[in-house]
Amino acid sequence: MTHFDDDELPDSGRPWRRARGIFVLAELSGPAADRIAELQRQWDPKLAAQQSPHVTLIGSSGAGPIVPGTTEAELRSAVEPIARATPPLVLPLEPAHRYMQTEIVVLPMSVNGPLRALHEKIRTSGLKFLPARFAFSPHATLSFYPTLTRPAARALLQVRVTEPVVIERLSFSLTNDPQPPTRLFELALGG
Repeated sequence: MTHFDDDELPDSGRPWRRARGIFVLAELSGPAADRIAELQRQWDPKLAAQQSPHVTLIGSSGAGPIVPGTTEAELRSAVEPIARATPPLVLPLEPAHRYMQTEIVVLPMSVNGPLRALHEKIRTSGLKFLPARFAFSPHATLSFYPTLTRPAARALLQVRVTEPVVIERLSFSLTNDPQPPTRLFELALGG
């Protein structure tokens, strides 16, 4: 049976929930990640409390979540060679951006280049995925939950993080909203 997000069933009357499945996060490190965490604590404490700064590599954009019945052995078999062959990534951040008709403010990253290559290798690894909701749009989220006042939105949209972010590991987690994600395992890039 195919699972659809609630927003794909508009007659349901239910609010959107993430599809149950396995997400792949590229965790951010370095001074830029510290700055992003500081901004999250300032502008969206709920987001900051949930998870450290990251880019959702698989699960929401470009590729939907990996089907939830995938075993850890299947995951590792598909992605360990990719992680081993991918050196740690050092990536610039673009100026803050607000997604149209939302309260979500992010620091985008280039949709092309090494992060896209890593995304595509996982997407074409033979794993099975649920439908993607959006085109690939890598970013670090600054504010997700609060309704932004005009001054807050203006301040957030002026944010510039000039240091690059560093991605040294991937984190795999099973989501089943509204429960918190269950972390499955991590893989270091470059072996």
